[in-house]
Amino acid sequence: QLQASGGGLVQAGGSLRLSCAASGSIFSINAMGWYRQAPGKQRERVATITSGGTTNYADSVNGRFTISRHNTNNTMYLQMNSLKPEDTAVYYCMITYRRRWYDNAADYWGQGTLVTVSS
Repeated sequence: QLQASGGGLVQAGGSLRLSCAASGSIFSINAMGWYRQAPGKQRERVATITSGGTTNYADSVNGRFTISRHNTNNTMYLQMNSLKPEDTAVYYCMITYRRRWYDNAADYWGQGTLVTVSS
């Protein structure tokens, strides 16, 4: 189960920090990532981070957003700086993990948190 939080309304140029906490039975976590979906558009990848800490960003957010993870409490963050109106979207967290040692890894999605950037 994933719980995302931290969305809200911010002016262009401002910052927000999103959080995503995984709870329940977790044996091991593989990749973690943030995705977003703007009105009338398809969901797109924003940033991902592997179990080893390797990060990858969409070109549109590279240099402005930073993804990080806290392994001990199964939490992931997205620090968003220099926000633009085109960053307005519902942001979803996704974590790939194994619930028990005998399970295959699967993707689990959070409920989404709305980020609105005003011009």
